[in-house]
Amino acid sequence: MRRFLVVLMAGLVGIGLLVPRLAAQVFKVEKQQMKARQKADLKALKLKEKYQKQTMRSHQLPPSVRVQMKHQMQREKRELRERQKDERQDLKDRQRALREAQAR
Repeated sequence: MRRFLVVLMAGLVGIGLLVPRLAAQVFKVEKQQMKARQKADLKALKLKEKYQKQTMRSHQLPPSVRVQMKHQMQREKRELRERQKDERQDLKDRQRALREAQAR
């Protein structure tokens, strides 16, 4: 019985030491995936802007339409940056919450 308790306690301590490392690895993988997704989103937006600019150059568009398209592109870029910033902050908040929960 005593041996069982010693093994059980050692197992619990071992698990307690492994959980933070596993959580850190999960967050590291999640951060890498988020960075790759954000990079792909930014690349897609730049490509979209490139094609819109080509369209504006190749067609005779009224100045008001050009200004409207330009503002729309700026708005999309600003929204993308803000959304990506929020995603990064959410990940940091979750990491901080996990660390605080483990510290208790």
